[in-house]
Amino acid sequence: MTTRRTFVRGLAVSAVGAGIAGCSSSGGSDSGGSDAGGSDSGGSIETEEGSGGDGDSGSEFVEATTVEMTDGLAYEPKQVKVEAGTTLTFENVGSIGHTVTAYEDKIPDGASYFASGGYDSEQAAKDAYGDEQGGNIPKGETYEVTLETTGTYEYYCIPHEMNGMVGTIKVV
Repeated sequence: MTTRRTFVRGLAVSAVGAGIAGCSSSGGSDSGGSDAGGSDSGGSIETEEGSGGDGDSGSEFVEATTVEMTDGLAYEPKQVKVEAGTTLTFENVGSIGHTVTAYEDKIPDGASYFASGGYDSEQAAKDAYGDEQGGNIPKGETYEVTLETTGTYEYYCIPHEMNGMVGTIKVV
């Protein structure tokens, strides 16, 4: 069932994609206050602006235990903050498949690698997706990961990375 919010997001992504085909920008985030009455993402919505030394001033981390994967080719929220040991659930609320694949070189030292499909390296996840869509999370399905090591984790969707489907998790 398509919600009004999902439909509007799809229109926005289509308009942006047509206007700047191939370009990526962090200026189009709809985080902040447009989620009122929307998703049941668990946890309180508390933002932390301009944090981190990644040169991403103006970024917001949202405390949540669920990240939605949408037909708008986005993780929502895009930047999540959780406590160490929290299980984070990625839920595909769209109609097309997605993956959750950590950038191997963008996770904290000593942290366990994660990818939907249970792969133990980024290359294994890419190879499996290329061969048989391994790690694909279909419509209505979920993927869970529990992160124990504090620090910042960056991840992406293999088939939609070029469309800007990337996200960040801050474990505190």
